[in-house]
Formats: sequence, C-alpha cells, structure tokens
Amino acid sequence: MHSSWIRFSVAGCILTVSTFSTVSTFAQTGPAKVTIAEVVERDLSSGRSFVGTVEPRRHSSIGSAVSGRVIEFLVNEGDRVIKGQPLAKLLTRNLDIQIAAAKAEQELRKHELLELKNGARVEERRESEARMQAAHSAMKLSLTKLARVKGLIERNAATREEIDEVAAVSESATAMHLAAKAAYDLVIAGPRPERIAQAEARVEGAQAEVDRLLDILEKHTIKSPFAGYVVAEHTEEGQWIESGKLIAEVVEVDPIEVRVNVHESYIPRLTIGASARIDIEALPSRTFVGTVIAIVPKGDVKSRTFPVRIELKNPRQSDETPLLKPGMFAKVELPVDQKSQVLLVPKDSLVLGGAQPVVFVAVPNEKTKKMTVHPVSVQLGIAVNSWIEVRGDLKAKDIVVVEGNERLRAGTEIEVSAPSKKSPAPKELSPTVNQAE
Repeated sequence: MHSSWIRFSVAGCILTVSTFSTVSTFAQTGPAKVTIAEVVERDLSSGRSFVGTVEPRRHSSIGSAVSGRVIEFLVNEGDRVIKGQPLAKLLTRNLDIQIAAAKAEQELRKHELLELKNGARVEERRESEARMQAAHSAMKLSLTKLARVKGLIERNAATREEIDEVAAVSESATAMHLAAKAAYDLVIAGPRPERIAQAEARVEGAQAEVDRLLDILEKHTIKSPFAGYVVAEHTEEGQWIESGKLIAEVVEVDPIEVRVNVHESYIPRLTIGASARIDIEALPSRTFVGTVIAIVPKGDVKSRTFPVRIELKNPRQSDETPLLKPGMFAKVELPVDQKSQVLLVPKDSLVLGGAQPVVFVAVPNEKTKKMTVHPVSVQLGIAVNSWIEVRGDLKAKDIVVVEGNERLRAGTEIEVSAPSKKSPAPKELSPTVNQAE
C-alpha cells in the first residue's frame, strides 16, 4: 500500500512537470513583439573619461541664531525633510512672558491713539458748553450791575469804592467767560495733530517691539532651509547651545551633481550644456546622463585642473530613497576630443547588468524569412540626449531592439510592432548639446 502511494506521487509529479514544461514551451513559441530603431552614424566629438564624485546640489550646516536650551530635537540622521520643516525647538517660556507684556503695551498705546482721534465725548462737550454759558450769564450780570452803579454815581448815589468793586467783579466774570469759551473751543476742535502724531509713533514703537520679540521667538524654532535629507546631528534634547552653534546638516540630492576635475588642455573644448555620460561604480547595471552646468573659473595650480559640475536627475528607489548618494565614486565621459564619425543607438536599446553592455540586433532568417535577434557587446561613449555612442560589431543602418529587449535571447524570433517614437537622432552634432535626458 505504501509503495503504491509513492509510485502514484512520483507519477503525479512527473505529469505536473511535464505539463508545466509543455505550457512554458507553448507560451514561448510566439514571436516577441518589439520596437526597433536604426543605428545612425554622426560626426561627434569623441569622449574622454574623468574620475569624479557624486555631491549634493546644496549642503547646509544649520546653526541657531539665538542661545537657549533644546527642548525638542525632531529629526534623526537619514530623515527626509521638506522646506521649512522644524528640526529643533528651544525653550521660550521667558520670551513668551515678554511677548505678552509687549502686546499689552501695544494695546494700551492703540487705545490712547483711538481716544485722541475720537475726541471729546458728547457729555464732555455738553458740560463744556454749559460752563461757557454759565460764565457768559455771570458776565452779563456783572456788566448790568456795573452799568447800574455807574448811573448811581452820576446821581451821587454810590461811592467810588462801590463802583471799583463792581468793576472788578465784572472783569473777573468776563475773564472767566473767555476761559470757558476757550475750553469749549478746545473740546470742539479736538487734540492737536502733533499729539496724534506722537501717539501714532508710540503705537508704531510698541508694534516694533512686538515684532522684534516675535522674530526672536521664531528663531527659537530651527527649520530646514530646503527639502533634502539630514546627514548629521550636532545636538540633543536638554543641551544648551550658544548662538551660532550647529544644530544639524541637511543636503539636497534631487537633482544631484557630479564634480570632476578636468585638465586645462580640455577646458576650451568643453561648454556649458554639454551632455556627459556617468557610470557609478556602485551601480554597474545603470548608465546616467547629465548636463554640464558650470565650469569653475579657478583651477588648481599644482594639477592644472578645473572643477566641472554636472547635474542630473536622481532616480528614486522602491522605498522612495534617492538612488545616487553623495560620496559615490563616478566615472564621467565628456566630449572634449576631436570630432570623428561615431555610431549612435537609443539609450533604451542597451541591456545592462552583465559584464558588458549589450544591444540586440535584428536580422532576417534566410530560411524562414522571419526576423530574429543576436546580441552584440558594445562599449559606451558620449551620450547625446536620448542617444549614446557605441563601439562594437555594429554598422550604420543596423536594426536594434529598443523596447521589449529585456527577455530576448540569441535567436529569438521577433515581431516588429512599431518603429521607435523616441526623440530622433540629431542631424548635426557638436560638443555642445542643449539638453541631456
């Protein structure tokens, strides 16, 4: 019974394997659908290889503008940050108290200014007007008494002392009326423009003090100046830092740069905008194309070399981290030699990952009259837009597979679905290329 079960299981496994092989063979019998392009020959400045280093586009050592105690350190080395993201916070309790006092002073000055601009209240105006009228009535009464006393003197019915006394009362009442009227006019006219200007200046001074303290408060939160990655920490929570001391370091890596030192003899042949092919030693299966963005106009007097900066996009990995990292070793091919006839193929026709880059060349089968492919090993040269120089067993007008070449093998039958619609090869080439892919 047991041996029969074993024989049955083995037979089942053989049947399963046989079925799978049959299905796989059947699945692979159809021709592979591909997109093709011609190998082109152009007059191009040949390249020369230089050694370089991957560098961040920007590297900022971020310090604190104020002294204080770190109460929060919000990032770690390797963290991705966006522009304006807080990195650390300092203690602000004492500063909060000062800001509250400054805002209270500001409110006081604002209300003083408002009081001046609004002028006297209706009740104050009525009170001033009533006092003026009372003083006017008192003045009229004193003038009437004075006229009566003068009439008595003419009839010798009053003495000189009486008239002097009544005259003094009349003058006093007149003066009081004038004073009351002046006070009323002041109430109606409101405060002088100079007093309002002084009050406005006090409000502005209070506002400036609040702004000054708020600016200091903002400096107690240290922020990232641009998007990038934290590459160094220089403090921790609880630590006291002085003004100007470092908090953290942040680098921008997309786009990223490669810096190479080029000998002075090649500098006259290199221009801004030229394309550069970049090979990263740590990524042998990838080829990158960058653009020369700067030729630093100061060389090293010992080596007679000038720094050249090349910018390129930084691809993302599956975990969204940058593929190219500052400090990586790079080899850069720059178009600095004399012009010569070179062969160009689309970059997408390259199959990387092996000991040497390969392109699949399409050839007709003389017997079946169908198209098959065979691999050709190539060496890479200068990159021009989406095209790249190749050296190998190729000639102009050869047909290479551009899309669908990932799973091809020697002798695989292909079916051309469409010619490549990538950017066409430029008609004329020079050491300067406007835009790298």
